[in-house]
Amino acid sequence: MQVSQVMSRDLEFADPADDARALAEMMGELDVGSVPIGTAENPLGIVTDRDILFRVVARGLEPSSVLARDIMSAPLLECDPDDNLDTALAIMAAQHVRRLAVRSPDGPIVGWITLADLSRRLLLGSGSLQNALTEISSDSAA
Repeated sequence: MQVSQVMSRDLEFADPADDARALAEMMGELDVGSVPIGTAENPLGIVTDRDILFRVVARGLEPSSVLARDIMSAPLLECDPDDNLDTALAIMAAQHVRRLAVRSPDGPIVGWITLADLSRRLLLGSGSLQNALTEISSDSAA
């Protein structure tokens, strides 16, 4: 199975001059755990909820005074829409990240794939897991 079959195509980018409070608000509104910084054509990095927690809150900094450019992880790690899921998972494991930007060859960012996306797809594709979930669901209904 290819990355393009699993990735999220919803893209919202933030500006490098946006502050951590605005980024947190954006994440809350979009119900996501990260926001890419820059544009689809020129991605600069990514800020995650963990970045805000550890690089801002845990240090006692005022979120409205910390800019995205100062806490973002860069460069943005990427895979290709035609990569298979094992390739994306291998990149995540090797780089110790939970998400990858999906970039079309010589083009813009076209989506995101996360560890949660991969886990759902790989686990739900398992017949034994599906059977177990069905049994658990039917047992709890009784």
